[in-house]
Amino acid sequence: MASLSVKPGQRFTMPDWRNNSLLISADAEQQRNNSHHIRQEGQALRNETGNQARWDEHNTRTCLSDRITSVDRWREALARCLTDTDLEIDALTKVKEAAENALQAKNLCLDVAIECLTFRESRRHIDVVRDPVEEELLREVKVIEKTKKELQQRVDEAFKKLCLLKEARQQLSCDHRHKVETLELDRQCMSFNVTSGNISFKVKPTRIPDGTTALREWELNSQCNKDCAEAEMRASVDLRGAITLSIAQTNNELDAQRIATEFALRKRIRDVEGALSELRWQEQNTLEEIAEMEEEIRQLEEDIRKRTLDLKVAHTRLETRTYRPHVELCRDQAQYGLTDEVQQLEGTIRALQQKRTESQDALDALYRQLHRIQTDIGYKTNSLQLDNKCMDTRRKLVIPVEKFEPEVDAVNRTRNLPRNSQLEL
Repeated sequence: MASLSVKPGQRFTMPDWRNNSLLISADAEQQRNNSHHIRQEGQALRNETGNQARWDEHNTRTCLSDRITSVDRWREALARCLTDTDLEIDALTKVKEAAENALQAKNLCLDVAIECLTFRESRRHIDVVRDPVEEELLREVKVIEKTKKELQQRVDEAFKKLCLLKEARQQLSCDHRHKVETLELDRQCMSFNVTSGNISFKVKPTRIPDGTTALREWELNSQCNKDCAEAEMRASVDLRGAITLSIAQTNNELDAQRIATEFALRKRIRDVEGALSELRWQEQNTLEEIAEMEEEIRQLEEDIRKRTLDLKVAHTRLETRTYRPHVELCRDQAQYGLTDEVQQLEGTIRALQQKRTESQDALDALYRQLHRIQTDIGYKTNSLQLDNKCMDTRRKLVIPVEKFEPEVDAVNRTRNLPRNSQLEL
């Protein structure tokens, strides 16, 4: 029996062959049906997604356009507010400078008042009196210090308000700048299309960036910045009015006080001149009385000298009579007369000496009174010159400094004051 060269494979039957052909035909039909169905669905999906994409893109453009309009409206509002804020900052700065100039001007008034008080500290002895001039000068110093304090407070308030205005302006400027940048970005987004050359896929484009705010918060932030700036501007306007009023009030107060001080100073000068006239009259009368008293003392001394000679004669007579011999040494009428004469002369001399002592004491008192009068004249003369010097110094308050030429020694800061020898008589 012959053998096969290869082992025969599996054999299918004719029904298997026909069934396989039918299965292939059925599968092909099914695949074509599935493909048709998918094509229909794909076409519907393409139409739907195309429409949706076009609608979404239109909606996005509309939203971007509305957003651009809203941001641009806020940008214009913030720009107007920025302009108003700049104007208010300039106005408040000028008012602040005016207040600083007024404050600086008060330094001259204070220097003049203190200089006048310093001049009057050079008064001597009884003339160092708390007179109305000193009270007015002290009151003037208090008024100046009060006005300086008020003006300084206004300047500080203006400085703080300027800081707040600049801070509000900074917030406005930052918000305005951000809105300008946002407008540029949103307008750039509006310009994008499928043919743009700078479009590409991004990593996580739908992520929510850090610091993202809600729309309501965005509006509240811009509104808050605008409201704060407007509130600061209103407060600044009120402050400018208050500063202007304070400058006017302080100037009026100082003018009134200056007038009162100068009125008291002029009255004091008249009073001192009157006192000087009275003292000079008293000095003249005292000098005349001293001359008469000195003459009287000379007469008393002459009388004492004469009575002393008479007493020497009487003493000599009595002493000589003591040498009478024996019974002749009797107490006769001559002895009694000489004894009475001696006693009378001794009493007379004592009375004359006492009167001379009283006269000398009176003369010394007159000299002391004359010294007191002359010293007081020196004090009054010094006070009068000091008060006149104060009047000259106060001219700086009404005459420009560059035109003021005081009659004062630039080195010694004095004007023909009496020398020490004239003041200390």
